[in-house]
Amino acid sequence: MLKIALSKGRILEETLPLLAHAGIIPVDDPNKSRKLILDTNLDDVKLVIIRAADVPTYVEYGAADVGISGKDVLMEHDSSELYEPLDLKIAKCRLMVAGKVNEQLPTHRRLRIATKFVKITQRFFAQQAQQVEIIKLYGSMELAPLVGLADQIVDVVDTGNTLRANGLEPKAHIADISSRLVVNKAAFKTNHAKIQQLIQKLAEAVR
Repeated sequence: MLKIALSKGRILEETLPLLAHAGIIPVDDPNKSRKLILDTNLDDVKLVIIRAADVPTYVEYGAADVGISGKDVLMEHDSSELYEPLDLKIAKCRLMVAGKVNEQLPTHRRLRIATKFVKITQRFFAQQAQQVEIIKLYGSMELAPLVGLADQIVDVVDTGNTLRANGLEPKAHIADISSRLVVNKAAFKTNHAKIQQLIQKLAEAVR
């Protein structure tokens, strides 16, 4: 059995054509079904539908053999127990520092940064030799500078329309983000042929 961890939303929508190219098609519509484990046209392949942030954890601990996850989530998860053999080049965006247009940053205290990417933010500002206070939020990052909760934010940016609509602009580029195929190290050894075949077929679909 090969279990593939996926998350609903943009990544799932852009992954389904790649899986179809690899000969894997879910029996039920993932966007309509309430099932969390979906059968496919192949008896020995199932899709496990979970939160995007949980994909690396399910794969790391072997609850799924492989998964598809955004690079931002993988950078934040920061595990040495995962292979990352393939960039699927889908769900592209950028991880950015953003703040108010014409902002006046404080000089009497540490910069306050709102983000859900705590580890990434810590690493980025440490590389800049800058000490910051990180405030963890789970959504609506753009609100934090507007109400004085934080000076800047670290978040994924697609078109930049949400930033502009809230009077914010990019300040620094941290990383280009796309979705990656990740593989459990143990599963890659015990189920090598099947996983290697999946990697090759997905690579063909990407090309």
